[in-house]
Amino acid sequence: MQLHWLRRLAFVLVALTPLTMAAPTDDDPFLWLEDVQGERALAWVRERNAAARKRLEAWPAFESARTEIKAVLDSRERIPMFSRRGEWLYNLWQDERNPRGLWRRTTLAEYRKPAPAWHTLLDIDALGKAEGVNWVWGGAECLGGQDDRCLLSLSRGGADAKVVREFDIGRKAFVEGGFTLPEAKSDVAWLDRDTLLVGTDFGPGSLTDSGYPRLIKRWARGKPLSEATTVFEGEKADVAVSPGVDRTPGFERVVLVRAIDFYNTRESLWRDGKLTPIDKPDDAQLSFWRDRVLIKLRSDWVVGGRTWPRGALLVSDAAAYLAGKRDGLQALFTPTATRSLDRYSTTRSQVLLDINDNVAGRAEVWRHDDGQWRGRQLDAPFPGTLSIGALHDPMVADDPLAEAFTLTYTDFLTPDSLSLGDARGGPIERLKSRPTFFDATGMRTEQRFVASKDGTRVPYFVVWPQGAKADGSNPTLLYGYGGFQNSVNPWYSGGLGTQWYRRGGVLVVANIRGGGEYGPGWHQAAVKANKQRSYDDFIAVAEDLIATKVTSPKHLGIQGGSNGGLLVGAVMVQRPELFNAVVCQVPLLDMKRYHLLLAGASWMAEYGNPDVPEEWAWISKYSPYQNVKADATYPVPLIITSTRDDRVHPGHARKMAARMLAQGHEVIYHENIEGGHGAGADNFQHADRQALEMAYLWQRLAR
Repeated sequence: MQLHWLRRLAFVLVALTPLTMAAPTDDDPFLWLEDVQGERALAWVRERNAAARKRLEAWPAFESARTEIKAVLDSRERIPMFSRRGEWLYNLWQDERNPRGLWRRTTLAEYRKPAPAWHTLLDIDALGKAEGVNWVWGGAECLGGQDDRCLLSLSRGGADAKVVREFDIGRKAFVEGGFTLPEAKSDVAWLDRDTLLVGTDFGPGSLTDSGYPRLIKRWARGKPLSEATTVFEGEKADVAVSPGVDRTPGFERVVLVRAIDFYNTRESLWRDGKLTPIDKPDDAQLSFWRDRVLIKLRSDWVVGGRTWPRGALLVSDAAAYLAGKRDGLQALFTPTATRSLDRYSTTRSQVLLDINDNVAGRAEVWRHDDGQWRGRQLDAPFPGTLSIGALHDPMVADDPLAEAFTLTYTDFLTPDSLSLGDARGGPIERLKSRPTFFDATGMRTEQRFVASKDGTRVPYFVVWPQGAKADGSNPTLLYGYGGFQNSVNPWYSGGLGTQWYRRGGVLVVANIRGGGEYGPGWHQAAVKANKQRSYDDFIAVAEDLIATKVTSPKHLGIQGGSNGGLLVGAVMVQRPELFNAVVCQVPLLDMKRYHLLLAGASWMAEYGNPDVPEEWAWISKYSPYQNVKADATYPVPLIITSTRDDRVHPGHARKMAARMLAQGHEVIYHENIEGGHGAGADNFQHADRQALEMAYLWQRLAR
């Protein structure tokens, strides 16, 4: 069971919750903007959108920028990333002719060719046209091996809430009378071909306070969902419950999980209708791998007279571990001050590690020989972002790819590449590489460090365009995130290359606390009562950019989305004199009510509970919506969100803009009607949003 529930949760980050308006709890005059589809609220949105477009589309390069960005996104030369099931490699492909995408597959032999022949399984655009629904692909949960059944998730307009429909791959059609779930925040797993474990909205009382499933039911083919039998329950205050099914022959297991908050889980094995709790630290990630168990720690663990440090990855015999024996624990990874484990995956017999080494990627392979675990570092490009992932499908007998892995690499100036290797050794084969979308001649990247307010050494990257000098006049975009233990590693962007670097812009990426760049300790240093440290780190980077004349306040802009939107909103309010532009994307901003809006309750492990007076005391000091003042001078922000964002409620963005406008401040606000949390449902919408942002930045920051 290599894909642990918390990793699946990390992919969505926040709960999938219906678009509703929380009950008023204070005298906020802009609560009406929380009514997502309300006529009054949407009329306000349309008015703000029209004003924003008139202003931003006046940038002379707007149309060409949008066209060029879309060409990058639609490029047929980009790498078709895939997931492997049985003999097939599956991919969702979007381009100009297929904006919503083609779900398709090919073989590895064909994939190796410069122009592979793909077999289309489902045309999302054609489906949407036939059914009159603006469907957006939401993923597939397949049985694996040679089986031809999958559960496809589709959302309306890019929202997180999805419908689930059973699909027959061989027939390239939905199964008539097959498993189907209405639009909801469902979590499903195949128990066998004719049985599912399902968490969904079963009606009153079936969801947690965060809007996730509270119940897991066993659902047999041919039976109505109302007859599904409950096998597992969480508590209303939990974040969610979730099923995990390992169908590896000889090692079949079902694990049912209670996420008691965003970082803590309690897990049980489900056998013959009985639940057996699995003993582990609540905040540790545990996964089964054939006859072994792997445990990734988020806190120090004292067991058997030994202390295993947070950030370590441990391995043990599964049967011995479940029997309560802890003397067989061994460490495959132990963190240092600069090295942390990002993620891991497994081949049939080996463990693959993605490691952050001072915010640069390394990969290691570990195998068990002669009673000992031995590891080796792969010879791979460095420094940059390196990612390794196993290809083994345990449902394939005598799997020819049992020890295979993919290796991807990129950095700010190097396009992505995808390679194929064997964990047993041998040469690594380059499969695909992304084209260069901009001329990097004369450009350079450097990593710098700055002392934050409390003396902590914080890293950041500077990407210099050709000919740029440290004279204080460079248009500079500072990006950050700083939350949920998510690392921000170097990435290659054709959009930034053609619209920012080429025009003389500097990019700065801050690796602030709250992220995962240096492991769980780096994250835990900036949560709850210490969340301000994220903002102090970001401010320290901005001050250093000004002190070293990379730029000046007149030419410095900041950008962040989601938790990063909270970051730039808080920093704008605290230190407005440092910046001249703020791109605030799909943000959290009203931290007094965030836990009442959509999935906000699931994030209280990160921010705290504003209903608890001592916790509101910390939150109230940085919450942007409560701290913006009429008598202060702020840079004109660009606030961007999506009506269909059912992850972070669009009310955050709407209300912040409305309050600032009411106070007499200038604000540019744009809300895409589709798009979900990504603020775009297809490449045109993504290109349009990025062009609006580029127009704004160049209007504000140009020399």
